Amino acid sequence: MDRRDDQGWVEVICGPMFSGKSEELIRRITRYHIARVPTQTFKPLIDDRYSDDHVVSHSSLTTAAEPVGDSGELLRRVRGQTVVVGIDEGQFFDQGLVAVVEQLAASGKKVIVAGLDLDYLGRSFEPIPSLMTRAEYVTKSLAVCHRCGGAGMFTQRVIASDELVVLGAEGAYEARCRRCYDPTEGQQETFGLAR
Repeated sequence: MDRRDDQGWVEVICGPMFSGKSEELIRRITRYHIARVPTQTFKPLIDDRYSDDHVVSHSSLTTAAEPVGDSGELLRRVRGQTVVVGIDEGQFFDQGLVAVVEQLAASGKKVIVAGLDLDYLGRSFEPIPSLMTRAEYVTKSLAVCHRCGGAGMFTQRVIASDELVVLGAEGAYEARCRRCYDPTEGQQETFGLAR
């Protein structure tokens, strides 16, 4: 992809957990660092699983990141000289992220957003799907199914909870293919179905 122009653009890296979304975001931000292009990376304040001030992939790659509470704070913290804006765990931001990303791209910034496109029940996980429809570039990453080794496109929650957002990683979630994915798995206890 030729991205040498001075125009802003939006790229979304999406897929299930364990598909390398954060790793890909880190890789791309690191390339810009090496080229001495001014970058800023942001993460949601609630995501403190591995670090408060870094994006950390499951494979332990890292890049510095500024934690922010919402999309408005993110917009206020983008510096004028910043050329590339990275945003990790976009699904944890409010719907205002769509307008913020569009505003940044319209101002000439290159914006790369990584996040889950589907929640643990297989439903669209906003604001990622809305961002995908407005992005010049979309990369759909697949994981390896934890059950059969197939193409994992779903995030399977394997602990009991009916909350939409449950921060976790290995032990709480698995990647699953279409055949192995079961949105009711792990929910039996929550709904009083366990014996």
